[in-house]
Amino acid sequence: MRDHSSAQPLLLDANLRVIFSITLMAMLGVASVTPAFPRISTALDVTPEAVGWLISAFTVPGVFLAPVLGVAADRFGRKRILVPSLLVFGLAGAACGLARDFEVLLALRFLQGVGGAALGSLNVTLIGDLYDGGRRTTAFGYNAGVLSIGTAVYPAIGGALALLAWYVPFFLPILAVPVAFFVLSVLKYPEPRSQTALGTYLRSALQLVRSGQLLLLFTTGVVIFILIYGAYLTFLPFVLERLFGATPLGIGVVFAAASLATAVGAFLVGKLAQLTSQRRLILIGFVLYSVTMGAIPLVEALWLIVALAMAFGFANGITVPTVITLVAGTTSGEHRAIIMSVNGMVLRLGQTVGPLIAGLAYAWLGLGAAFWVCGGLALGMLIVLGIVEVKGER
Repeated sequence: MRDHSSAQPLLLDANLRVIFSITLMAMLGVASVTPAFPRISTALDVTPEAVGWLISAFTVPGVFLAPVLGVAADRFGRKRILVPSLLVFGLAGAACGLARDFEVLLALRFLQGVGGAALGSLNVTLIGDLYDGGRRTTAFGYNAGVLSIGTAVYPAIGGALALLAWYVPFFLPILAVPVAFFVLSVLKYPEPRSQTALGTYLRSALQLVRSGQLLLLFTTGVVIFILIYGAYLTFLPFVLERLFGATPLGIGVVFAAASLATAVGAFLVGKLAQLTSQRRLILIGFVLYSVTMGAIPLVEALWLIVALAMAFGFANGITVPTVITLVAGTTSGEHRAIIMSVNGMVLRLGQTVGPLIAGLAYAWLGLGAAFWVCGGLALGMLIVLGIVEVKGER
């Protein structure tokens, strides 16, 4: 199951390139459409907080389906779940571009989310299957860097396409169809399949999930994704449009700059983990989250907004792959898909409730409150992680 060709540079590994293609599709469902949110709000006559449902409708299927698909991937193999998922994701996603009614668009986004439910967990499951030790950390960092490149490029592409019409960015997921055939033909490695009885498998998986270490990591991941999909992705476009008159393309460029900072952090995370502990990297990330969320509503210069967005992006680059690496290291191949899928489920939970939490804050107290509520959440998580770190050193 492991990649024994440790002398070969990771970036030359064909399996890793397949994983990169899956990762790029996993992020396409949100990053390419958020720059169009202000225009969707106007064209379909819905409020800004209602537009956030386009994220929640896409992510909520993963909350319920990810564990089920993780069990299926452990029992029957990764490809048998990945290929159909990519096809549903691509076809339903492209169908969103044909919708002209908000309720129909939400329904199609939900169906697209069914296809996307397994993508964000099985891509990292494959990394956990294939690599060990430092190569695993580096592979997770590379994958997060590719993810960041995608989230840098997609907003710019989506913003440019939204200048043509608000619905044009929704056609991009059709790219997942050729990726499905790429996975089918190129991904080569022995499929891990659990040989234990289903009841025994589920009981041991539940015991792993309930461990204190995993619960803390899951909670950390939920908070990170609430921050990303709440104030940052949902309401930063409205800050840029209202305060600076930014077009969808301009919004996409700001997100692209932040995602490039994420890529830098992600590509460096393997080296940074050699200089300090992985848990301290997460602490550093939450310091940046707290500062950026608190400061964005207060600044009045565009360059400061861009700088804060890039600091937020760098925090993503060092925290997300680090948390995933720690989760992957808690289990073996027999249970890795279910553990990573539960992790994917809780991340989807963060993606789903993030826009709702930030939207409620916006509706009650205004645009700034969406960021301050998320900033307070980041600060609370920082305190919890700091206490755990201090206790661990004693």
